[in-house]
Amino acid sequence: MTIFLKFTAAVIMCVTMAVGTNAMADEVNVYSARIEKLVKPAFEAFQARTGIKVNLLTGSEAALIERLKAEGRLSPADILLTVDAGNLWLAQNEGLLQPVSSETLEANVPASLRDPEGYWFGLTVRARTIVYSKERVDALELANYEGLGNPKWRGRLCLRTSKKVYNKSLVATMIAAIGAEKTEMTLEGWMRNEPIIHDSDGHLLQGIAEGQCDLGLVNTYYLGRKLVENPDYPVGLFWANQEDRGTHVNISGAGIVKNSRNVENGIQLLEFLSSPEAQNLFADDNMEYPVNPAVAPSDLLVDWWGSDFKRDSVNVATAGKLQAQAVKMMARVGYQ
Repeated sequence: MTIFLKFTAAVIMCVTMAVGTNAMADEVNVYSARIEKLVKPAFEAFQARTGIKVNLLTGSEAALIERLKAEGRLSPADILLTVDAGNLWLAQNEGLLQPVSSETLEANVPASLRDPEGYWFGLTVRARTIVYSKERVDALELANYEGLGNPKWRGRLCLRTSKKVYNKSLVATMIAAIGAEKTEMTLEGWMRNEPIIHDSDGHLLQGIAEGQCDLGLVNTYYLGRKLVENPDYPVGLFWANQEDRGTHVNISGAGIVKNSRNVENGIQLLEFLSSPEAQNLFADDNMEYPVNPAVAPSDLLVDWWGSDFKRDSVNVATAGKLQAQAVKMMARVGYQ
């Protein structure tokens, strides 16, 4: 095994992880790219309700996918849990997941937030939208992603690096929604405004707060973390494209591993995580939105940004299918 495959093993309910090659009636093994504290409360609730023990192994998306490929038929994993539909699509495309049929999952997870063939399902919703300086920008000046190419924002725009999957997925879904030609024109407009490129959404927000730039694009929970620390944080949020297709959304989600030995337990866990009982447990700690439309967002999110916003209805699987095209397009326009 190569050096970069380093994993932090954690076991829910403080039980030592014992992953064997035989199916166990009372357990399910999860490979997770989400850190333990974000998933542990929901897993503990599932174990208390069903008696099925959740064994958790954490690591980066890339490392977990490589581990599954290396383990092959001997893999003990039952579920792959990760962020961004692009990562789930990649795992599916690598033949690492299997399709499942579940009326519960189909009822709880909107069609646009799951794989059309049942290889994976969204479990939380994350929105990527416009943020701006409350001190230097009037929200009435804002409208949509395309508008960030307006010359008035020259020298005032911050963007996260194009290398991050969040931006690859945003551009991929833009291609699906408005076409390749218009998407490329939009990106060219952004680049003409000479954006300052940041390595993280957190640093981008800091750049706006400190006056380095006036607006940018982030996943909303990054701003939520800042607001928890400082309710007077001088950065506001604007829901992009509310007059047309809606704000870009992506997911955290999961699928059943191809060689799972505990398929039924895995499906039970996914169904539970999509249920009203678990949705806010699973979403609130990272300030994400429930994927289940019957579940309201947390009071904190409602207090900050209202009860709802119009979401782009393009199936998030597009984030994977068109990612290669998006990467080439960003390179063409000089988006680093």
